[in-house]
Amino acid sequence: MTKDIWINLPVKDLNKSKAFFTELGFSLTQHQTPDMVGMMASEKNVAVCLVLEPTFKGYTGHAITDASQSTEVLFSLSAETREEVDTLAKKATNAGGSVFSKPGGDDNMYGCAFADPDGHRWNVLYMKTWE
Repeated sequence: MTKDIWINLPVKDLNKSKAFFTELGFSLTQHQTPDMVGMMASEKNVAVCLVLEPTFKGYTGHAITDASQSTEVLFSLSAETREEVDTLAKKATNAGGSVFSKPGGDDNMYGCAFADPDGHRWNVLYMKTWE
């Protein structure tokens, strides 16, 4: 079975996207080219590769979905506390993203959802049952 997951995201502005994800707490990897930046989402071998749109299109051979108009996937991040959910929502907004589902929930699940600068959708969830 594979040990790593690499999520490849098409982006319009590599520096802007790199700054956004760095603000959220993602860390840079050594994998960087003029067209791509690798970032670690966690310590559990999940990487996000930010790839300039023309290069990404060359990899896939398909048109790129306009993520500001439609959703192909929702990426989910776990949070250790409700406060961490609130903090990530603020960081996403401050870094140029937009929160489309404000933090909220009940005793068992609390979360929020945001879009990154390219419109890719993410949610952050704290789930008490996962403790």
